[in-house]
Amino acid sequence: MYLFVINKKSGNGHGMRTWSKVKSILDSRQIAYHHLLTECPEEAEQRTAEMLHLTEDWKAVGVIGGDGTIHSVLPVLRGSGIPLAVIPAGSGNDTARGFNIPRDTASALEIMLTGRTRSADLISTSGVLTLTAVAIGFDAQVAENVNLSMYKKICNFFRAGRLAYIIGILHTLLTFKPCKLTVHCDGGQTSYPSAWMAAISNVTSYGGGLDICPQADPGDGHLDICIVHGCTRLQLLRLFPTVLLGKHVTLPFVTMLRGKNLIVLFNEERLALGDGENMSTLPFDIHVDPGACKYAWASLKDLIPT
Repeated sequence: MYLFVINKKSGNGHGMRTWSKVKSILDSRQIAYHHLLTECPEEAEQRTAEMLHLTEDWKAVGVIGGDGTIHSVLPVLRGSGIPLAVIPAGSGNDTARGFNIPRDTASALEIMLTGRTRSADLISTSGVLTLTAVAIGFDAQVAENVNLSMYKKICNFFRAGRLAYIIGILHTLLTFKPCKLTVHCDGGQTSYPSAWMAAISNVTSYGGGLDICPQADPGDGHLDICIVHGCTRLQLLRLFPTVLLGKHVTLPFVTMLRGKNLIVLFNEERLALGDGENMSTLPFDIHVDPGACKYAWASLKDLIPT
């Protein structure tokens, strides 16, 4: 039996349109399933937990929504052995991108139904679980400004989620100020007098396709960290086009780290987002939770039409 968790509000209604396509395919192939229509993360987590406690032989949980909906079911799926399947219907869709899940609904569903799975690490931040990335500082503020904006809705309508983040970068540059940052990584300590952001990533990209940690692997038992520090606003603005291709890692004001246990401490209060969800706290005590969940996957070769 398959379980589908649908966020009715994701992508300006794209979640329901996607579910309609999925339901049509399932019914035509006479595949047994249950589904949950949800409107907020708390509801998704609670109802998913209740459903999984039933005595069903669950083959997978398919999430139809964005990264926030996926984030909400992580505590339920952690250690359950039930695979997570992603059918993208959000604006950023960074989890789908990190797992090589195509945007095409039928193709994404087929990956779920093949039953091929891999183990994925989770990021634990003071006990809160994240699958893609924890963004602290400037990048988190960009995402927050985008989420509260009217231009996000307009960009989503035209299926241009990345453009919304580019506008958000320009918007945030006007008011954000860097501050001192201290990072403890696997026993080592480094301080940055003027830091803009710290991104702790489990997958290569976030923010609608920004290739923030090009070497990240969700199943390698490590976290990849990108710290941007000691640069001007103009340099920061010039940074982001290079992030689209992962070319920023060689810049002198970008430091890349890898580790399993981190403490990230900004001298001033900073917004933090995990999978796009607010999780602000001080200090940020972060560690990798290796192999904590399973996910449906396809190799790049599988995605190339024959």
